[in-house]
Amino acid sequence: MSTQKNQGSVLPISNAIVFLLIFGVALLLFFFVFGAKSNLDEHGHAKPGNYMGMIYMGGFVVPVLFTLLISTFVFTIERALSLAKAAGGKDVDGFLKKIVQSLESNDIEEARRLCDVQKGTIANVTLSGVDAYDEMSKNSHLDTEHKVLSIQKSMEETTALEVPMLSKNMSILSTIATIATLAALIGTVIGMIKSFAALGAAGAPDQTQLAVGISEALINTALGIGTSFFAILFYNYFNSNIDGMTYKMDEAQFLISQTFASRN
Repeated sequence: MSTQKNQGSVLPISNAIVFLLIFGVALLLFFFVFGAKSNLDEHGHAKPGNYMGMIYMGGFVVPVLFTLLISTFVFTIERALSLAKAAGGKDVDGFLKKIVQSLESNDIEEARRLCDVQKGTIANVTLSGVDAYDEMSKNSHLDTEHKVLSIQKSMEETTALEVPMLSKNMSILSTIATIATLAALIGTVIGMIKSFAALGAAGAPDQTQLAVGISEALINTALGIGTSFFAILFYNYFNSNIDGMTYKMDEAQFLISQTFASRN
């Protein structure tokens, strides 16, 4: 029986290590790029009009938000590559049509060859159906109804193995969308506390501390909302792709089982 390798993640290391590496990069960016002396005045505050310095004034929450933002794009690229690999050839409808034609002419080897050429998740599920089709064609002990059920069961089992691989790391994107908003809220609240503390100081309000607090609140808000926006956008896009592939797997199961039923 022919087999094909399940589609997984293109990242060669664990997700925990990926996050630690990204956090390290975020810290380097925060302290040595945004917090560079050229972006700050002698008091350690952002120079007027210097946006990199303003981001640095966002405080300790900024590296966390940068970690989430970079992670969003890293896992977006990972999912894009993995799903592109899982999709196999582009013309899925043409592939399934050729499979049906091969089975109708009883050319099992041609059907297997088409699966090998197509590659990907849909081809894996189709190949399991072709193998079951071949096996049931040679089975003289079961009736047609049970043979069709056996073909469907074989394809359902392969689908059950393939679908989780398609959805791998999707939960990370959805979690980032939530955590980024909460982290931004924390940074915003801290910034506003500093702002109100400056306003409540005895005598004239500390204008510098007031500006720092407002900058910290707004920078964290912007980073958090932006990160959540991209995470939700890519999550929904990939979910749509996965749903499309799942539908094609169901279509392949229907076509192969119906072809067998019509010929037996």
